[in-house]
Amino acid sequence: MTPFNAGRTASRSRPRTAAGPAEDAASGVSLYRAIWRWHFFAGLLVIPFMLNLAVTGSLYLFKDEINNSFFGYRYTVQPSGQALPAERIAEIATAAVPSSAATSYKEPAGPERSAIVTVASDAGTTLVFVDPYAGKVLDVVGSTDEFNYVVKRIHSLAYFGGIANRLIEITGGFAMVLVVTGIYLWWPRRQTGGVVSVRGTSGRRVFWRDLHAVTGAFAGVLIFFLAITGMPWSGYWGANANAWLTEHGLGYPVQLWDDVPKSQKVTEDILPKSGWIVEKAPVPLSDIAAAQSAKPIGLDKAVEIARRLGMAPGFDVVIPSDETGVYTASLYPDDLANERTIHIDQYSGKPLVDIGFNQYPLLGKAIEWGINAHQGQEWRRFNQLLMLATCLAIVLSCVSAVIMWWKRRPAGRLGVPPMPPKRAVYYGLWLITAIFAVAFPMSGLAIVAMIAFDQIVVRFVPVLKRVVA
Repeated sequence: MTPFNAGRTASRSRPRTAAGPAEDAASGVSLYRAIWRWHFFAGLLVIPFMLNLAVTGSLYLFKDEINNSFFGYRYTVQPSGQALPAERIAEIATAAVPSSAATSYKEPAGPERSAIVTVASDAGTTLVFVDPYAGKVLDVVGSTDEFNYVVKRIHSLAYFGGIANRLIEITGGFAMVLVVTGIYLWWPRRQTGGVVSVRGTSGRRVFWRDLHAVTGAFAGVLIFFLAITGMPWSGYWGANANAWLTEHGLGYPVQLWDDVPKSQKVTEDILPKSGWIVEKAPVPLSDIAAAQSAKPIGLDKAVEIARRLGMAPGFDVVIPSDETGVYTASLYPDDLANERTIHIDQYSGKPLVDIGFNQYPLLGKAIEWGINAHQGQEWRRFNQLLMLATCLAIVLSCVSAVIMWWKRRPAGRLGVPPMPPKRAVYYGLWLITAIFAVAFPMSGLAIVAMIAFDQIVVRFVPVLKRVVA
């Protein structure tokens, strides 16, 4: 018997031993290619949005520093004597904007800070910055034109409408998918480089591949953290998550509203800024019967009550818009322990609802903590720099991905990673997608659409099949 025939005989006598490794290898290659293909498509779709989130997020991390430097002329003042009463400051602000009425007053956060009054007129709402000592108007700016407000709205794409905001919600979900699939692709498989080191030079594709993989691997957990803690602000997921938490006793403590009349408005309708967990909480009504005989306590008294109840400096006070409205004092500071909302009857001065961070359920506290850390407010400068580093890692990952793809891309084609040899591998991935879609419906549906396009449209449309190859 020749050696060749002996090998064939041996292989026939041990079919399972020979086929087993080959089968496992084919399955491994199929899974790797399927995940690589998903990773490619997801990245291709969201890179522009990820870059927007990283750049605007980096700016918003330093909103206080931006206010104190570029806009210090309207935020900082020189203390001199006794500060004017809140009502007098509100009068000065309304005089600065013809035919306007004050809707909220922001108490100075410190002796060297200005007071900010929001006024409403036919032209919209306006922020009026007032020196609380001299009574001088420092600046007048439309509330939707304020720099950090614009940055935040561009960050969420809410600046461009509801549909654009949904795209950011989808991007948040895709970011989590990119992290998980990216770590799977990065995971060491006998290679000696590209795990913690970057090979080659910038002229070679392997350099950008390794830079992309190593950056994603080391920053992946923080990118995932930013993605999931940003979801509460999303239009669909955020609203539904808030409602679900409240319904199951995991949001704001609804029992605080049991003995007070409630209006149709919710906290976010009246406050310029509120804690996420209470933004859907109803706003109480003042004693309607008292409206016939008693006079409103006034803004000065409302501010005094908020101070007496221990609210930290820098709180906002919303002024009632009608006879049944309430004064609402609120504070959403860097220090979560001071986060608080108090609704005050405008006639009796009685606190109708007083809720602070320490009253939130455990899950509610965790979400608020995540939001605070997301914005770089939890550990002062360290938190800001950590989130900034994560944003820069996102930019580097996006840029290196584009360069790596461009160097790999065949002329005239998109250069999508090859299809897996075993299509059966998609069954398990479809199940994972279904579970993900339950948790994050908008992102899940987008992934389903992406896979359907890849598996159905591309396969049966020759032109697309040739371009996508």
